[in-house]
Amino acid sequence: MAYNLSNHGAKMYAAMQVAMAETYGVDLSSRMFNVDPTIAQELNDAITAKSDFLQRINVIGVSEIKGQKVFLGVSGPVTGRTNTGTKDREAKDVSALDSNTYELSSTESDVGMPYAKIDAWAKFPDFHQRYSAAVQRQIALDRIIVGFHGTHAAVQTDLAANPMLQDVNKGWLQQAREQIPEQVMSEGASAGKVTMGEGGDYANLDALVHDAKQLVDERLRDGGDLIAIIGSDLLAADKAKLYAKQGDTPTEKERIEEAQVIATYGGLPSFSVPYFPVDTVVVTSFDNLSIYFQDSSWRKQTIDNPKRSRVEDYNSRNEGYVIEQLEKFAMIENVEVLTAPTSGNGGPQ
Repeated sequence: MAYNLSNHGAKMYAAMQVAMAETYGVDLSSRMFNVDPTIAQELNDAITAKSDFLQRINVIGVSEIKGQKVFLGVSGPVTGRTNTGTKDREAKDVSALDSNTYELSSTESDVGMPYAKIDAWAKFPDFHQRYSAAVQRQIALDRIIVGFHGTHAAVQTDLAANPMLQDVNKGWLQQAREQIPEQVMSEGASAGKVTMGEGGDYANLDALVHDAKQLVDERLRDGGDLIAIIGSDLLAADKAKLYAKQGDTPTEKERIEEAQVIATYGGLPSFSVPYFPVDTVVVTSFDNLSIYFQDSSWRKQTIDNPKRSRVEDYNSRNEGYVIEQLEKFAMIENVEVLTAPTSGNGGPQ
């Protein structure tokens, strides 16, 4: 059933388009326009601010669609001593990696906003801010989804076939699978999976995270900045185990709830991140994960589309995902939690 935008909603939307045109320095925001690189950075910052995770990693503008990684870190010791009487001092090259380049892909983030929602928001004086925040929040979430689930950049994406945006871009996890397979564990004693629990490859989450850490280059393993990102199913299994052992004690139960079981595993601070695969553990540092966008490539358009009873916000830019130091990234995936064996009467053995 068709829904017509109310007069007040149309007035507020028109005023927003005028304000948007002024912000971006264009005559009409309803025509596709290039966003000035400085304003593109401000727009990117606003999107980044919508996600705690994006604020922890690097989301930065670069000038070229292909180039050298921005944050090549030091991957080994540089301190020593030279007998200059017999030998010249020599600077140590500790930044060499198997891959130290990036490449960006054209990325579209097009958001449709139904007339009904525009009308609902039109009564608020901060209508413009609400509209912009909704668009920016969805772009932020999509960036996270692609980072953890993207496997390739298809010429034509298919959301129905790839609901986790697998075909939008090559995310961090896929890059690790391809570029550092020796630092990715996908199966243990059983083919196609790593098991955790009694009788499994790992007795518990602590042991699993500890082994994931050992896959990181030893020169980077104890720098003090490594963290573990842990899938929600693995955290839920560990939390359930704690409740089973200590949940009957009020003080212990309270402690579990307060900590949210996001504390330390395998000696590393551990985090739960939106849209992270539920059966996976990644050990790295937050600043080792980056999203690059070409700051001169951002294009934008906002139009009223009565044929679909909605307004539409079109955004495009060249974007890509980068692991800054491959040696500083490790992953264990396809983790299956083993259930505890039960006795004949249904109780735990």
